[in-house]
Amino acid sequence: MITRFTAYIEKDVETGCYVAIVPGIPGAHTQADTLDELHVRLKEVIELCLEEMDPEEKESIPEFVGLQQIEVTV
Repeated sequence: MITRFTAYIEKDVETGCYVAIVPGIPGAHTQADTLDELHVRLKEVIELCLEEMDPEEKESIPEFVGLQQIEVTV
């Protein structure tokens, strides 16, 4: 069964690495020098995390709804 997950990706300003997390899956985070490498690593880490989860935990993974950008004055 193929399931789609949404990752949050940032570029670290100090290292230049891409950093990704998958909200709702504990331990599903990684980093890499390129987006292609990040994709491969993230897929591997998600598969490993899911293997360790019991069925109840898998059912409780939140559904991705979206992102919002909020403007504030600083």
